[in-house]
Amino acid sequence: MKKGLVLEGGAMRGMYTAGVIDVLMENNIEFDGIIGVSAGAAFGCNYKSKQPGRAIRYNKNYCNDKRYVSLRNLITTGDLYGVDFCYRQLPDELDIFDTETFKSSPMEFYATCTDALTGEPVYHKCETGGKEDIQWFRASASMPLASNIVRIGDYHLSDGGTADSIPLKYFQSIGYEKNIVVLTQPEGYVKKKNSLIPLMKIMLRKYPALVEACATRHIRYNETLEYIKKQVAENNILVIQPKEKLLVNHVEHDKDKLEITYQTGRCDALEKLCEINDFLNS
Repeated sequence: MKKGLVLEGGAMRGMYTAGVIDVLMENNIEFDGIIGVSAGAAFGCNYKSKQPGRAIRYNKNYCNDKRYVSLRNLITTGDLYGVDFCYRQLPDELDIFDTETFKSSPMEFYATCTDALTGEPVYHKCETGGKEDIQWFRASASMPLASNIVRIGDYHLSDGGTADSIPLKYFQSIGYEKNIVVLTQPEGYVKKKNSLIPLMKIMLRKYPALVEACATRHIRYNETLEYIKKQVAENNILVIQPKEKLLVNHVEHDKDKLEITYQTGRCDALEKLCEINDFLNS
């Protein structure tokens, strides 16, 4: 029975996820595969490269660096998060991403993106951790209006959360029968319709299918939450999620808030550690 880890996105709510996965790594909990969306892909890749602590470290080190994230980046380049800094300098020079360990690990790793031309999800298996895979991580986290469309081969890609925010069903469809799902919203959360759709219709007019996917995202998201509830009741999955709304913003410059969010994830994972082991080994 294949064991999987499903990681929701949520921009800097991903620091919660980083805390959870660091505890799992530190306790030698192994999965056959991981699928991440947006921040879940950008930070979750550190599981396959076996680098606990990396995500919180570089986010705290550079959260106030304009090269990392700034309005200036958005105005001058179309990307809120600096592409060269985040996806070349950081992994290659400043906080090196261990591509050799990533490549040699037998664990599968999937990044979820949205095809901007069709509005449909794209699930890409990342195998080497090299430059192209890093572009898939980037594409998965490229939020509409805050990022350019990412071109990889024939694909025009955007944030994976638009088409499939929590890709549990996909993972189950490819044979992952026992899954842990890490959510970044508390129980009872209901997603509302995006208020920026009128602006998206103007700014993303070349991609009407993407705009439509953004307009209906809340419907799919809330349906997925209902499916997750049923899967929990049937003991098919185990969910780790914050008990209360996380205080961190989508773009967070406060190191203390990043640390609190990270530690919240760690505490919740530690609290459920016995349950996690029992679930995976039952």
